[in-house]
Amino acid sequence: MTDILEKLKLRSAEAIARNAGKPKRVGDGNRYQLPLWNELDRAIPNHLARSSLFAPIASGRRKQHDRTEIASRSDVKIMFSGKQLDMADCDVFMQALSEAGRAALGEKVYIKRGTFLKAIGRSAGKNDYTWLHEAFRRLFMAAVEIEAKNFKIGGSPKSSALHLVSGFDYDDEQDAYYLVFDPRILTLFSTREYALIDWTKRRCIEKRVDMAKWLQNYIATHEAGIHRISLKLLKTWMDYGSPPNKFREAITEALGELERLGIIADVKIEDSTRREKQAVWKKL
Repeated sequence: MTDILEKLKLRSAEAIARNAGKPKRVGDGNRYQLPLWNELDRAIPNHLARSSLFAPIASGRRKQHDRTEIASRSDVKIMFSGKQLDMADCDVFMQALSEAGRAALGEKVYIKRGTFLKAIGRSAGKNDYTWLHEAFRRLFMAAVEIEAKNFKIGGSPKSSALHLVSGFDYDDEQDAYYLVFDPRILTLFSTREYALIDWTKRRCIEKRVDMAKWLQNYIATHEAGIHRISLKLLKTWMDYGSPPNKFREAITEALGELERLGIIADVKIEDSTRREKQAVWKKL
């Protein structure tokens, strides 16, 4: 019996590997689900992870944007409308995407409020209930227009912006939410342009939590091996407003936390060939 269970687990893992990055067609063939990924991971589109859309900002310092071009790499242009999002909102977004894998995009996804909060490391109490509702509201109001090499969403009279969550309703009797995702969100996952986040390690982050989470997202979008990036660019992409010396101190601690968790190794801050400070690490 044990051998049979192990073979079934292996086949399941192999199926996930074969279909990773591919949208799943359901029903009549005109409806799609998000790609499959391991249940211990969460996913985030690369272009979002490499931008200031979800930023490690201080509590209570949210900006209000109206088609603002946010900081990102030069290979993509992202316009954002809505209240600034932080890394806690990012956790909600990634968990919601994971839940959405159970249904076809555009259909309602049923989630238990308490179970959802537990999954992102929060307690099931009044304050967290209120916070979660506001997080869903922020994601619902958040609208992005993206122009990348392989696709374009919004930015023209014939194409509206994409809301990160296109609809949400709360059912008092069920103590549950019903979420809806715009099917166009699948475009952000096309050609495997997304990163997988080790959710277990993410929930173990203890120091410089928000910055470490942003860095975990960013690092996950790259292949294993040595990576170098200027502190100036990282500071811009994080929308970090404090002076450079404070940023260097903060990012050194955040990278050290990811090294402690075995996400990266050989972390150091050094001068580049242009004599600019850069962060260096080895992605494991």
